[in-house]
Amino acid sequence: MSQGWKITVIVLAVVGVLSTPLIWLLDSPGAGQLAGATVQAAVGIAALVWALFQRPPSAGPTDRTVRTGKASRGGITGIRRPGGRGRGSATAEQTGEASGKNSVSGIDYSN
Repeated sequence: MSQGWKITVIVLAVVGVLSTPLIWLLDSPGAGQLAGATVQAAVGIAALVWALFQRPPSAGPTDRTVRTGKASRGGITGIRRPGGRGRGSATAEQTGEASGKNSVSGIDYSN
């Protein structure tokens, strides 16, 4: 769960726990209203506990390349992440040879 969704669920759970049951209970509730307020508060508390125990999402995909071929005339043998995009790890092992202008062997983070 992303941080934004986690915060949203926590805020909505707190509002649900406090608002409606409080409004119901201020107006001399009957047995049905008291039961409804109890159920709604329990659901809000369960949502709050669930959101608090969610782990952040993984860093992203893992890119890996091994034993690539040759690159020439601007080619790339390995992994290309223009502008450093991508949040996961990138590993290049035993990449091939790069010859020629702008050829890359390994990981290319350039634009």
